[in-house]
Amino acid sequence: LAGSVPVAEDPGRRRRVHGMLKLYYGLNEEGKAPEQPESLDPCDINGPHFDPELYLNKLRRECSLTELMDQETCMVRQIRSLDSDMQTLVYENYNKFISATDTIRKMKNDFKKMEDEMDCLSANMAAITEFSARISGTLQDQHAQITKLSGVHTLLRKLQFLFELPARLNKCLELQAYAQAVNTHRRARCVLQQYSHLPSFKGIQDDCHAIMDKLAQELRQKFRDGGSSAKDLSECVELLLQLDEPAEELCDKFLSHARSRLDSLPSPASNTDILEFIDRGCNEFVSSLCLVITSYQELFINHAQKGELASKNIPQMANGKLHVFVDDLAARYFMLVERRIQEEKGVGDNSLLVRALDRFHRRLQAVAKLLPGSAVPNKGTEIVIRAATERVKQYLSALQSFYMDSLTDVRQALATPRLSVAGTSVAGPLLSSLSASILNQIKSVLASVHLFTAKDITFSNKPYFKGEFCSQGVRESLVVSFIKFVCQSSRQFCETAGDKGGSTPPALLLLLSRLCLDYETSTISYILTLTDEQFLVQHHSPVTPVTTLCAEAREAAQKLLNHYVKVQGLIISQMLRKSVETRDWVNTIEPRNVRAVMKRVVEDTTSIDVQVGLLYEEGVRKAHSSDSSKRTFSVYSSSRQQARYAASYTPSAPMDTNLLSNIHKLFSERIDIFSSVEFNKVSVMTGIIKISLKTFLECVRLRTFGRYGLQQIQVDCHYLQMYLWRFVSDENLVHFLLDEIVGSAAHRCLDPAPMEQSVIEVICERG
Repeated sequence: LAGSVPVAEDPGRRRRVHGMLKLYYGLNEEGKAPEQPESLDPCDINGPHFDPELYLNKLRRECSLTELMDQETCMVRQIRSLDSDMQTLVYENYNKFISATDTIRKMKNDFKKMEDEMDCLSANMAAITEFSARISGTLQDQHAQITKLSGVHTLLRKLQFLFELPARLNKCLELQAYAQAVNTHRRARCVLQQYSHLPSFKGIQDDCHAIMDKLAQELRQKFRDGGSSAKDLSECVELLLQLDEPAEELCDKFLSHARSRLDSLPSPASNTDILEFIDRGCNEFVSSLCLVITSYQELFINHAQKGELASKNIPQMANGKLHVFVDDLAARYFMLVERRIQEEKGVGDNSLLVRALDRFHRRLQAVAKLLPGSAVPNKGTEIVIRAATERVKQYLSALQSFYMDSLTDVRQALATPRLSVAGTSVAGPLLSSLSASILNQIKSVLASVHLFTAKDITFSNKPYFKGEFCSQGVRESLVVSFIKFVCQSSRQFCETAGDKGGSTPPALLLLLSRLCLDYETSTISYILTLTDEQFLVQHHSPVTPVTTLCAEAREAAQKLLNHYVKVQGLIISQMLRKSVETRDWVNTIEPRNVRAVMKRVVEDTTSIDVQVGLLYEEGVRKAHSSDSSKRTFSVYSSSRQQARYAASYTPSAPMDTNLLSNIHKLFSERIDIFSSVEFNKVSVMTGIIKISLKTFLECVRLRTFGRYGLQQIQVDCHYLQMYLWRFVSDENLVHFLLDEIVGSAAHRCLDPAPMEQSVIEVICERG
């Protein structure tokens, strides 16, 4: 046995032992015998009909000696195993057996005591039943009489209550116990109405009616005064409704009294800032309106109606009147708010207006919670939207004013006398300063407008401020409109200027053309990208494409640059025209130097070249010849031929010479004087020089020259050739125009005797 204890402690061994015991007793895993048909075989050692003799005889017949011995050994081993398992189970469950024995013993004692108590209870119940039967038998005869007397007593008490009712009501009226008086009267009203044909009851009914009329009058006065607490007012309304007071009349009286109190509130002064104005309006009007709504709802809508009042649909009627009342007062308040918002013209600090609108919108949400379905919050949101839209317009106007003021400053800087000609020394810095200041101003405006969409602003979650305000309000109405304004206002400098450039400095035209070109290349894309990122613009509605704005800016830049070339060309042309028209070319003296106007033309052209070079790139030139500054004019040959062979010409000889000259022009490359220029310095200078020389040519064609006049034109043209060729894209263009000028002068000369080229060069170099 000692050796079997540790074996029993092994879990695997224990499971095997339990399995064998269940197998021995014929139990399944749940501890129940399996539902199987009983075996009738007497040789089944596990069956109930097992016969040992038959089993042994069968084994002796069927098994050999060796098999019999093996069978015996196996059976002995199983018997020993079962004995060992039985001992193990007994040892393991010994404490449980002892505890079960104690529990059974204790249950026996408790049940014995309980049986004694049940016997005592049964005896007591029997005694009670016996006494009850005796009492019922004794009072059986007097029960009917007692019932009759009780009914008479109840009737007398009711009559006493009716006769004392007027006195009770007067007492309640004196003590201001209005609720008790109304309840008391309601209890007796039906009885008095039923027996009103009896004189005594009729008198009681009349007295009660008079008293209740007086009570109703006091309740109306109390309700009209409105100085009581909300609980007293609620009780007052409830009692008046029980006294058949018209509910509509009570609602109208309450709302009329509330309107007079709200109308008496002082209006905020218009000279206070917008935030203080909204604060006072919200704290005084909106808060008072919310109190009125709450009180009204407690009195007429949320108060549970009982009895006859529940069937009159008072809450529906009262709710409709409340909506009309609130909408009317809110409309008047909104009119004051919108008028005050319209007075906010300054765009310096937008945070004050945004905070005021946020507070205004936030406080109106209280009305939405108290009065679902009211149009007040939506109308308040519309005011906020209109204020934001108007603010965007104000910022656009401010940007436009800033731009025009900046242009005025630029014009003043360009007109300062201490600067060099046409502002050549400041054109570049002025452009940088102007462009940077405009961009910074746009960023500042966007930052101010962005306050409308800040996360801590309640109305920023509205669909309008997430979509339409960002795309149509800020992007289109503000940024795109300003860019278009810049382009349009720049083009107006071209439309308002006269033939001589009007009052617009040419340097300003050049600067604006470069500004518009910079906008086309980079600034517009940068500004719109900044706007889209800052406002998270979602292009649900059609917006202006960047390419459209860039094309408009490039068009403005082209127009400004073309006009700049025209204006500068006309300024130089004016000098050349005056120099030609005011001189007597027939009687002039022999040229000894270059005329001062030609030097001025070269100086101005050089100044313009420097000015344009500060803003535009160089550009592409054609290859220059090595002697560009010393070229002679081929057209001289026609003049010399005309002089050499003049004696032998027939009258038709000059016509033949003109014919040859015209044929020569036909095969020359056509020069477009007023063609569009490209955005580079060489193209701009070429355009200006073409206009100047073309004017010079036309003026020469209208004058008559003597010998020395022709020679002066030769000297002037050679001087211009020495310097102007380096400014243009193709030196042949300058040579051709100057060739035309000298040729025209020779044709218009009375004594065409050209000066020798060497003499011309000496004069020009000396000049």
